[in-house]
Amino acid sequence: MDVEVLGHVLSTLPEDDDHPYRSGPWRPQRVERAAENLEVVGELPADLAGVYLRNTENPVHPAFEAYHPFDGDGMVHVVGFRDGKAFYRNKFVRTDGFLAEQDAGKSLWAGLAEHPEHALREDGWGARGRMKDASSTDVVVHAGQALTSFYQCGELYRLDPLTLDTLGKSPWAPSCGVSAHTKVDGHTGELLFFNYSKETPYLNYGVVDADSRLVHYTGIDLPGPRLPHDMAFTENYAILNDCPLFWEPELLAGGVHAVRFHPELPMRLGVLPRHGDGSEIRWFEAAATYVLHWVNAYEDGDEIVLDGFFQGDPEGREAHFPGDQRYARMFRMLSIDGMQTRLHRWRLNLVTGEVREEQLSGSLTEFGMINPNVGGRGHRYTYASSGEPGWFLFDGIVRHDVLTGTEQRYRYGPGVFGSETAMAPRPGGVDEDDGYLITITTDVNRDLSECLVFDAANIADGPVARIRLPERVSSGTHATWASSAELPGW
Repeated sequence: MDVEVLGHVLSTLPEDDDHPYRSGPWRPQRVERAAENLEVVGELPADLAGVYLRNTENPVHPAFEAYHPFDGDGMVHVVGFRDGKAFYRNKFVRTDGFLAEQDAGKSLWAGLAEHPEHALREDGWGARGRMKDASSTDVVVHAGQALTSFYQCGELYRLDPLTLDTLGKSPWAPSCGVSAHTKVDGHTGELLFFNYSKETPYLNYGVVDADSRLVHYTGIDLPGPRLPHDMAFTENYAILNDCPLFWEPELLAGGVHAVRFHPELPMRLGVLPRHGDGSEIRWFEAAATYVLHWVNAYEDGDEIVLDGFFQGDPEGREAHFPGDQRYARMFRMLSIDGMQTRLHRWRLNLVTGEVREEQLSGSLTEFGMINPNVGGRGHRYTYASSGEPGWFLFDGIVRHDVLTGTEQRYRYGPGVFGSETAMAPRPGGVDEDDGYLITITTDVNRDLSECLVFDAANIADGPVARIRLPERVSSGTHATWASSAELPGW
């Protein structure tokens, strides 16, 4: 393995940090590296060509009072595959907030679990306000560039998908920002997005074409401020949502951002023609829940079929944390078992307005991925993560076959945790599961990280290749795959 240190980032975190989400598998990184000729155990498929990109929350300064793992600065990792070999890079996203705090040598903005008045800077971003746009939530590739985004809405930062150099902000992004998760339709090249705020109309939706031009943007009226986290799309429609978990209005009026679940309200699913005006949206009422992530949607006759993860307990369950038990309530909405998330299906009838629902699996999973070639089209397989009880950690992969109801599983092993698992279709493949699953693992026992590659059709057999990375990678959330054909200059 040939490793080059690209840079060291100033950090003021304590050396003996014992915060549960800044230690152990969540121990942050400070060094940026580039590595070639990575050590491989097994054999990398010769036709695997492209990059696996993963975003992580990677803090460098302590919070004012209470650090939440979603507050960390965005650090993107790339594992690239070419000619049976692999390379690695990791770099911080040079957001405005990151650069300002590097200059100041301390935190300047309040975190998710802190009152906005704690912020030392008056300016802020997104739905919550006076909160740093860390661009640490999601990453996608569109028009040959990697785009990182923040769940509370912020700028879209553009990165070179091979070097991870920050190339600036997307010039088309609205002033109120863009939320995770943007959606890329591989068939049209369009990117679909939404944002939300505490100001009317509370939700906006837009479309960017294959040449990175904003071609459609419209407001959508909601009853009040909401907290949508994801969206879905079909060939002809965008699907947005109004879930009954949002900031308590009475407390919000006093500047307190307290999230509450309102089981007396239905979940509303909004169907909008892809380039339609916000006034054209049709709302469908379903059982009360919160959906953090959708898997996919497609049209089936008069119906739209929508798959996602139904939360049986949207406010989560408190778990025991060693040391300070204030963490138990603060982090109750993080674990898969705490929120009781299961793969679920909604059928929306565009003629009758009827909604039919069914649970697709009894297994507790989340963060589902599909073959990107079937995005917005009918799909059979969902590759999801199972979770470490009580923690925001992924302990394995579950392959759901929604046609037969069967499942395949792979567990990483005690003390080993993975990331969102992207699917890389095999070039020229015919079957939906003809391809590879890729994830990065963090092994606390051996203090190392590996990139694992699986045969997507046979994950229970274990990885076909293990790639040793030059440093142990902090745990994190979202990831994506981009083939070599999508990368200029490959």
